[in-house]
Amino acid sequence: MTDRWALAPAEDGGVDVAPLGPDGLPTGPVRRESDLAGAVRSRPEVTRWVWRSTAEVYPRLLATGVRVARCYDIEDAETLLLGHEGRYGEPRSAAAALARLRGGPVPPDPPQRAAEPGAQSPLFEPTATRLPLEDLLAVYADQQRRQEKSTHPDRMRLLTAAESAGMLVAAEMNHAGLPWSAEVHRRLLHDLLGERYAGGGEPRRLAELADEVSAAFGRRVRPDLPADVVRAFAQAGIKVRSTRRWEIQSIDHPAVQPLLEYKKLYRIWVAHGWSWLQDWVRDGRFRPEFLAGGTVTGRWVTNGGGGLQIPKVIRRAVVADPGWRLVVADADQMEPRVLAAVSRDPGLMDVAARESDLYQSVSDRAFSGDRDQAKLAVLGAVYGQTSGDGLKNLAALRRRFPKAVAYVDEAARAGEEGRLVRTWLGRTCPPAAGAGEDAAEEAGIPVDEDDTETQTDGQAGWVPGYASANSRARGRFARNFVVQGSAADWALLLLAALRRACADLRAELVFFQHDEVIVHCPAEEADTVVRAIREAADLAGRLTFGQTPVRFPFTTAVVECYADAK
Repeated sequence: MTDRWALAPAEDGGVDVAPLGPDGLPTGPVRRESDLAGAVRSRPEVTRWVWRSTAEVYPRLLATGVRVARCYDIEDAETLLLGHEGRYGEPRSAAAALARLRGGPVPPDPPQRAAEPGAQSPLFEPTATRLPLEDLLAVYADQQRRQEKSTHPDRMRLLTAAESAGMLVAAEMNHAGLPWSAEVHRRLLHDLLGERYAGGGEPRRLAELADEVSAAFGRRVRPDLPADVVRAFAQAGIKVRSTRRWEIQSIDHPAVQPLLEYKKLYRIWVAHGWSWLQDWVRDGRFRPEFLAGGTVTGRWVTNGGGGLQIPKVIRRAVVADPGWRLVVADADQMEPRVLAAVSRDPGLMDVAARESDLYQSVSDRAFSGDRDQAKLAVLGAVYGQTSGDGLKNLAALRRRFPKAVAYVDEAARAGEEGRLVRTWLGRTCPPAAGAGEDAAEEAGIPVDEDDTETQTDGQAGWVPGYASANSRARGRFARNFVVQGSAADWALLLLAALRRACADLRAELVFFQHDEVIVHCPAEEADTVVRAIREAADLAGRLTFGQTPVRFPFTTAVVECYADAK
């Protein structure tokens, strides 16, 4: 009996299923069943379900209490394969893949659905084109052939499996929700912002700070309007280009301190104030809708609610259920450890083989014990900060860890020349002419936390598909991509292993952000979860990078409140 089955929801509410062989082709007839959950529940021997989209199927299963061990997400795999083939940005839907396979006109992808505040994921994707199971299996079999033609077939198979596992984790986190105390949140807002005024105007503390800013300038100034503030500074004889904190905090003017305080509190009021609380928190849970692999590098995003940008002060509202705990785990110096693993630099691997402070170990070997200088050098090598002191630090790093620096240097050259650049498992950086805009932050153009303007800070200024892309900027992005993307690949396998370890526990994954994971569990399971995280990190390292001495330690805290973990 086969352990792999394909599944496709039908228009009449039923579901078509069929067993599959190793080649991805059916080994038996397609069967129509009336109930999706029943079809899955009646086949406990199936270890991997093949379907069009996890977002289409899995929330429906979770709503009925049914979970699956593994899946293969056809549309997610299509995204990875298109990127590997240098076709990033082409339509990724199963319908588009089928059209390419049969030589027909390729339909565009449906627009991404916006998340609904306070709601769980929809039961299905209303704008997606459903295909008969026979057509889905034709696409699936073709994907198996394309994987075999990839640069490293074993790695590409592992990457597609890991990404599909990430889709399951994301759906389960959306279903579980992050524990959130509305009462604590309201109390925090009152303490920070003061009373709310009728009509939705600024709360008391913001109004007071706005008055202080105006008094300092000697005229009415709107601190929430950057252009108004820039004009006010100009009239005071001070030239500023923006109101970003890093630019104005050193100015000697009485308006600066109340302005900075206003901007900090204004962000909280707008992004996580009373309206946000009403929209996004239901029944003690915050569900921002996690999207696995939502960026070019494979990092996750959330489709609403600012789930990956929770201010530290607001984390006080993330509170475990009574009798439960939050196990908060941060990977220690993940990206330089990944650089050691992918570059195979003997010296850096030796440093990364220890669970001690990696930057301090690097500083002892190459920077006379100056940890800050060592950290700047390592991050400069990864992010392309190679001018001024960065160039001097990079030279010192190159002398001590030549293979590590050569690895990112080669990635940068390949990026500048328009060649494809891949992570260790095969996720591919788009070519210079790639289509589709990605998040500016992913290209190294961070959004300033004070406002919505963007700035370049010496990292990278290239965004896939931007007409103004230039080769040097793409080189800096590619330099970071091979490390950050490989770290994202490792994180997927970490999540898959941790999910499997928690399968027989009441513990549930509730949050993931780049190098941080939170598990919500009964207090008596906390120690088991801590061990599971450590073991999952070790397993993910071996699966992703093979046998290397590199370790991936976590700093772990068992707390009742998220804010207490920092």
